[in-house]
Amino acid sequence: MKHKIYLDNNASTPIAPEAIEAMRPFLTGHYGNPSSSHWAGIPAKVAVEKARRQIADLIGCDPSEIIFTSGGTEANNHALKGVFFANRNKGSHIITTSVEHPAILNPCRFLEKLGATVTVLPVDRFGMVDPDAVGRAVTSGTILISVMHANNEVGTIQPISKIAAIARETGVLFHTDAAQSIGKIPADVNELGVDLLSVAGHKLYAPKGIGALYIKKATELEPLIHGAGHEGGRRAGTENVLLAVALGAACSIANILNDTARIQEMRDRFWKKLRETFEDKVSLNGHPTERLPNTLNVNFIGRTGADILANIPEVAASTGSACHSGSVNLSPVLAAMGVPPKEGMGAIRFSLGRYTTSEDIEYVHDLLRRP
Repeated sequence: MKHKIYLDNNASTPIAPEAIEAMRPFLTGHYGNPSSSHWAGIPAKVAVEKARRQIADLIGCDPSEIIFTSGGTEANNHALKGVFFANRNKGSHIITTSVEHPAILNPCRFLEKLGATVTVLPVDRFGMVDPDAVGRAVTSGTILISVMHANNEVGTIQPISKIAAIARETGVLFHTDAAQSIGKIPADVNELGVDLLSVAGHKLYAPKGIGALYIKKATELEPLIHGAGHEGGRRAGTENVLLAVALGAACSIANILNDTARIQEMRDRFWKKLRETFEDKVSLNGHPTERLPNTLNVNFIGRTGADILANIPEVAASTGSACHSGSVNLSPVLAAMGVPPKEGMGAIRFSLGRYTTSEDIEYVHDLLRRP
């Protein structure tokens, strides 16, 4: 393939040059343990704390409220399980939604085996949950509400601040999985009003295998990993200095670099061209306006998404359905939104990124219109 186009940035992003440069000194030197107080450990400790500040600056919190994790999945597991085990004397009810990532829904299913009661709220046809439904679901035994900031498949942005107000009024902790939103839209924890927030490094131009969890001060949370007293006693294990500095650098750049308008303009132009070309043979998944600026999830009606992508192997994108033995199953997210199977079978998610160009979009459009 001479011309490869990457439109799967919601799955993973390239590593930013700034993140690569931040790692270099820790590949060739600075090998000390950040918990050691001697000459070899001090540079590592300084680097970890700088990275912690960079993450905190991006989401508007104190550095002491940030712990490093191995990624978004661990951060989500820590939030859910940590709240459950730390608050069993108060209750065991958790509220979430039907469009959450498996890193939320599967831990909830695990906690049900340990006695948790989980309410999974429906969403509307745009993939958005009703804040009033969240409020009605709260009981005297509710200990946690977990609603993602933005959906990974269709990009719908949830009304987090409205749900946070309900959580505060009822005295319930509130967690949001912000893996898809960090670096794409504002995600200030004070404006959102959350107690816990998950970050995934490889969604914002840092390497895979690193993430972070924001834990608001005074929030009771049982550690997910027990051992020595790393990360203020919240997450045992020697810090991964190499990847922590990369995540810090990526967050610092995200705080400076704002490509939102350019990326959204390309996305909207792409959607306009698809509608002009395919007319009523395409439809949009996700909220028309309250949606990540880089995300375009399109149904090619009467066709199968996997077949379309198989015919244009130079394009990296994701389908919204899975083919098994001649049948097509919608993704749980599209099914929860009530997308008709005959439409959803043709779903493709195009997720643009920092390095996407207008020429890329034109090229993909030309490929899609081929017979």
